[in-house]
Amino acid sequence: MKTYMAKPADIERKWFVVDAAGLPLGRVATAVTDILTGKKKTIYTPHVDCGDFVIVLNCDKIVLTGKKLSEKKLRWHTGYVGGLKEIGYDKLMRENSTKAIEVAVKGMLPKTSLGRKQFTRLHTYKGAEHSHQAQQPQNVEVKGVRD
Repeated sequence: MKTYMAKPADIERKWFVVDAAGLPLGRVATAVTDILTGKKKTIYTPHVDCGDFVIVLNCDKIVLTGKKLSEKKLRWHTGYVGGLKEIGYDKLMRENSTKAIEVAVKGMLPKTSLGRKQFTRLHTYKGAEHSHQAQQPQNVEVKGVRD
């Protein structure tokens, strides 16, 4: 029996909506990453981009468990001498909560050109409204504790 290898022409992309209100950041990021990479599909092939599009709603209502909200920091380097920057997740969630989802998902994707291509199919929104109704997205239920 031969192993099936998906070809880029065989891939059919769908749109999915994830409501992140009241869910932990890591659970949402894991569910979104599985959809973006296509790991839940029967035709999954590691070296072929067979993932789908994902819309994440209510990013401002996402939950960080434990002391992460007050103690966790997002760090990056500008490339210049002394250019280490950091921002606390309490400030990040107040000012730019979509960035928190994007950073978490990007960290779970492959660090290759394939991962960069998959990341372009992620769409995040602070509120419950989005502009992708024409694509007829399907709802995805993320397992987690809702408050």
